[in-house]
Amino acid sequence: MKLPTDVVKMYKEVHGWVGIISGLCLFIAFYAGALTMFELPLQRWASPPPTLAPPPSLERTPELVAKVLATHPQAAKGYDINLVIDAAHPARMTWMVRGEADEHGGGQRYYASLAPDGALQVESQGPSEVAQLIDVLHQQVGLPFDHEISMPIMGAIALLYTIALVSGLVVLLPSLVSDLFALRIGRNVKRMWLDVHNVLGLFSLPFHIIMALTAVVFAFHDQFYGAQGLAFGGGAERARPSLSAPAEGPPPATLTPAQIVARVREQAPGFTPETLVYGQGRGGLPALRVQGSDARYGLRAPTYGMAGIDPQTGAITGTDYMPGMQDGWSATITSFFALHFGNFGGNTIRWAYFLLGLAGAFLFYTGNLLWVESRRKKERKAGAVEQTRATRILGALTVGVPMGSIAGISVTLAAAKLLGSHASYGMHSVIYYALFLIAAGWALARGAARSGVELAILGAVAMLCIPAASLIAGTGWYDAPALMLVDLTAVLLAVLLFLSARAAARRAAAGQRDSIWSTIRPVADPG
Repeated sequence: MKLPTDVVKMYKEVHGWVGIISGLCLFIAFYAGALTMFELPLQRWASPPPTLAPPPSLERTPELVAKVLATHPQAAKGYDINLVIDAAHPARMTWMVRGEADEHGGGQRYYASLAPDGALQVESQGPSEVAQLIDVLHQQVGLPFDHEISMPIMGAIALLYTIALVSGLVVLLPSLVSDLFALRIGRNVKRMWLDVHNVLGLFSLPFHIIMALTAVVFAFHDQFYGAQGLAFGGGAERARPSLSAPAEGPPPATLTPAQIVARVREQAPGFTPETLVYGQGRGGLPALRVQGSDARYGLRAPTYGMAGIDPQTGAITGTDYMPGMQDGWSATITSFFALHFGNFGGNTIRWAYFLLGLAGAFLFYTGNLLWVESRRKKERKAGAVEQTRATRILGALTVGVPMGSIAGISVTLAAAKLLGSHASYGMHSVIYYALFLIAAGWALARGAARSGVELAILGAVAMLCIPAASLIAGTGWYDAPALMLVDLTAVLLAVLLFLSARAAARRAAAGQRDSIWSTIRPVADPG
């Protein structure tokens, strides 16, 4: 396709500037987002073995609930009955206790089981929260601010991301046919990186369009629902499924958890219940929601769909978030969430999203790399022998931010096994940001060329901390052999980082002396 040269040049400028502004944040979002494809397995990998007795059967669960409510009456406000027990859900019954200071989150979660002699066991040490930190890094593009502050910033970055996709496609259109499968590996390293950038961007374009549009929806979720409510009415009721409760009156007899599960399976045969969420409805009456999954449909939440249940009869009463039972509007909205979360199609889609997420992070890294190198080339043509301060800083951040994010996530993930039950969300956050800031500071102090080698080695060593932590903790931390894939994946990524460090070292020593990736001091042109 032919386009006027000045149009292509304008879009190229736009693509470069929006890319350099948003690229570093998008690298963190995509790298952490790729890991969240396996958030639950990561949580199980990082969580210590449970100290409670094995969970009572579902038939004995009413006995457990009665004993908990007798000794911990605050649990009556709301508690969960886990139907699937693993390291991430180590107890049959859990509940959260929040004070006035925890109005917007936080609080203490408790876990309960029955000892072999029927005595009640209650524990406050739960599964690791490191997977939750990685998810927050993904949602907030690595920003350490409150959610209310970070999300609008994330939304603005998502809009820039959309502009970068459109402008990048326009720039590529004139050479689309000739460069479609081009990957020219040779002495012209910049040309090779450009080919890699173009191929990654073009073949993953549908994935990136989905991510950009859904990220904007997530960032301005509340505003969209508010506008919907003003325009059509009733939008607020769809914003969150409420716990289903019977009409007001004397407390009715409710079905047992085993009976509830049986009734749900009768009404939704393909749905797998995983958690029963009990609460209080109108007038303090019992209320109930069931969470689970159905492999045939996408899910509204990252790992589950949900439905309101009448606790007296077991009838499904709320289907806005129920896979396969939603109306057209709710199913359409859910499809946006499912396309972003990749929670349809089983592990095949999750691995595909994982690889596309890593490729997306690499796309932003190569984009920044190309932009900084082009800027340096223009400076050199203008007569600047040494790099300008802005170019040095941008080059250093292009290396320091991605490598700091990789090292920080790897070390804080490994720390979950080394610190065990003592590792809190705050400790994981401190470890991540400490590594991230050290890497960024090191890159600024040493420059892009030297730190590119050194921080790639740091990232590889940090990645190897993951299997090393598993060796130290022992096999008792695995509740399924498949969790060893976490360690194997870390080893593979460490090897790739070591190889990138070796390639960067070669380029720093023997590449073009005017490149920002060269450690050879540039010289002025003769004359």
